[in-house]
Amino acid sequence: MSAVWGKCNDPTGALHGIPTYPWRLAPEGLATRRQLRAKGLRPGGQPIAAQVMRGNRRAGGVRVAYLYHVDRAKPVRPMTSRKWGALALAMLARRTCPRCRIDVGYCIPTSYGICGLCIALEEQRT
Repeated sequence: MSAVWGKCNDPTGALHGIPTYPWRLAPEGLATRRQLRAKGLRPGGQPIAAQVMRGNRRAGGVRVAYLYHVDRAKPVRPMTSRKWGALALAMLARRTCPRCRIDVGYCIPTSYGICGLCIALEEQRT
């Protein structure tokens, strides 16, 4: 067994303070936020029940995902008309070029901060 396995296998929580399991070996009845969301659920204010951990070879550290009890999870809140409206305005802001003020129909890349037409005009000037 590797050193990472020993660091990640702590079902009592003595080492990390909460029960810790190796990646993909968590007990039934526990799920990550993404797994809950896929089932149409959310943690609903419950505390973290456990965590799964795995070594990250590239960065040399460990990656952690927190686990929640599935039986205590609550259903996802439905989208209201005000939430849909706020989301539509936020997406409009991401599609509107700050320089030419045109809705370009796609999200403007944050690396440039302006639309493709403005980038092309700027390149022509130089």
